[in-house]
Amino acid sequence: MFSRIREDIANIMARDPAARTQWEVLTCYPGLHAIVLHRWAHHCWHNGFKWPGRFISHIARTLTGIEIHPGATIGRRVFIDHGFGVVIGETAEVGDDCTIYQGVTLGGTSLNKGAKRHPTLARGAIIGAGAKVLGGFTVGEGAKVGSNAVVVKEVPPGATAVGNPARIVLKDSNSSKDETAARMFAAYGVTPNGDDPLSKALHGLIDNAAAQEHQIDRIIALLKKSGIACESLPELEKFDPDQLNKLVE
Repeated sequence: MFSRIREDIANIMARDPAARTQWEVLTCYPGLHAIVLHRWAHHCWHNGFKWPGRFISHIARTLTGIEIHPGATIGRRVFIDHGFGVVIGETAEVGDDCTIYQGVTLGGTSLNKGAKRHPTLARGAIIGAGAKVLGGFTVGEGAKVGSNAVVVKEVPPGATAVGNPARIVLKDSNSSKDETAARMFAAYGVTPNGDDPLSKALHGLIDNAAAQEHQIDRIIALLKKSGIACESLPELEKFDPDQLNKLVE
């Protein structure tokens, strides 16, 4: 037990720049306290002591603001940062080296007892503040869920899920920019280059419309130069792609 606590403290010291001393982490980090108490509750739960397991979980929630069902499986070196409002359901599985921020819900959408109702986080997943991961699917290894995202389907390994409902951004292994972003620790589950797929689609449509307008202007100018009369249309508000791109951002 003490070796696991030392491992958890070392993990927090390595991953949280605000952590100054091991004593501070041991005494002032509710995420660490919730994990330690969960181990006791989980041990009771799986050895037939259901009520003591639930009571320890209740005490942990009261002390830390973090609710972890004693039936949930929590791996090694899991870091619950800040943690207030985190809810982890009974059949949830959190893999090694995962990071969970405040306000996260690992919830279920099924009412069937005994079924896998809650999500599985594979190794190294990062769940951003306020995110809701709902259902018995898997968030893949090294995947990221952005702040306030609502995820209701599987997230592939290395991908990022953003938005409500969440949209999946697959990591482009051929892009050096994405490789750099993947190596960086994304504190709130969002890659630094902001790969929102809806935003990228809108930028693409705006740029395509601007290119088409430029081509049409060239065609009309060539027709007029050749002496071919073109019917003039009523003047419309001038299309400004730069302004539209700024609005999308």
